[in-house]
Order: sequence, then C-alpha cells, then structure tokens
Amino acid sequence: MATLFVVSTPIGNLNDITFRAVEILRSVGAIACEDTRHSRKLLDHYQIRKPLLSAHSHNESQGAEAILRRLRADEDVAYISDAGSPGVSDPGRVLVRLVRDAGFSVVPVPGASAVTALMSANGFAGKAVTFEGFLSPKQGRRRNRLAELLSREESFVLYESPHRVLKLMADLTDLDPVRGVLLGRELTKLHEEIIEGTSSEVLGVLQGRDTIKGEITILVGPPKKG
Repeated sequence: MATLFVVSTPIGNLNDITFRAVEILRSVGAIACEDTRHSRKLLDHYQIRKPLLSAHSHNESQGAEAILRRLRADEDVAYISDAGSPGVSDPGRVLVRLVRDAGFSVVPVPGASAVTALMSANGFAGKAVTFEGFLSPKQGRRRNRLAELLSREESFVLYESPHRVLKLMADLTDLDPVRGVLLGRELTKLHEEIIEGTSSEVLGVLQGRDTIKGEITILVGPPKKG
C-alpha cells in the first residue's frame, strides 16, 4: 500500500536536513507542499525534481484529494511545510487525518524544529514543557492564556511574529516581570540570536531596537522556587 511521508525540513540552514529525508524526497512519486514556490528553493538545492502539489492551510482538504488520488494509484507521496515539522503550528493535521481515514499509512520523517532547537540551548530547571505555539493576536485572549500558562509549574514554548513580539513580551512582563525567558530569533540562520534574561530584561533588549526581524521562538521557564 502507498504511504504518505510527513517530512521535516530545515527551519533556516539548508544543511539541517537528514539523509533519510533527502532519500525519501527523491524516491516518492510526488511532493505536496505548503507553498510550492518556497519549497522549490530547498528541492533545487538538493537537485530533487518531482511533481509538486499544493496543500496549504487554506486548501488542505482540497489538496488532500490530489494526494489521495496518487496514493490510490499506489504512488508514495511526501508532504513538507515551509519549514520544520508539518503539523506543528503548520498545516498537515487535516491532511494526515484524511489520509488515515482513507486507510493509508502515514510515516513521520523527523528533523529540524524550532521548539527542540531552543529547548536544547536552555538551562531552566524541570522536565515538563508545554508547547503552546502562537497565541491569539487579541490582547484579552492572549493575556488570559498567558496567565494560565504562568500559573503552572512547567516551562512553555511560544511562537511569535516579529510584528507582535513586543506586545507579547509586554504582556508577559506585566504578568510576571522576573520570569526567566529564553528567546530565539532566526534560529539556524545567518543572523541567529538567542537572548536570555527575565521577561522585563528581554523586553528591554527588544525595545532598544529600531526593527525586529525574523521568526521568533520563546521558551518561558518555570516559576522560581522560594
């Protein structure tokens, strides 16, 4: 039976792709992408020439039909998002559900992830971590969810855009100005930056800049004891 391979791709540095991922992308009959134009850069880098199918967040169900047709024709298909692991704050979950419901196998091919990259560089105490991803852009909902996360004993991970990060960090500082924060910007890319400090200190660093660029991952540590 044909298989859908859910393949993780680099989050910045194109060398951060596994040998297995490259082999699978070269072996499947077609590659479904969140954005075919974006993915073509990676595929061209590794000289991978395959038919590309569109399956982004706004047409995931429709895109799944084209993928299912190929699977029913006994053709393996790979799915990649723009960066990192599909289904982790990226499209992929709807596609996976539809493919499973149709009776086909779904095989994950793990790789780069902003979550694990930042977590591997942290020194906060404790083992439990909640992955939250993007919070609501609406301040009331964002602050309420932040307050819930801060009331717990474990660390948590957030994603944020450079356009909204100051608002997020201002809310976090207002709720807990001394909470430990590790902020990663442009992880694995040329201008990678990791900032550590209390929430108020990290906010101060960001406020001192004219512009903030790049995708941002934020690890908020657990409450300090005593």
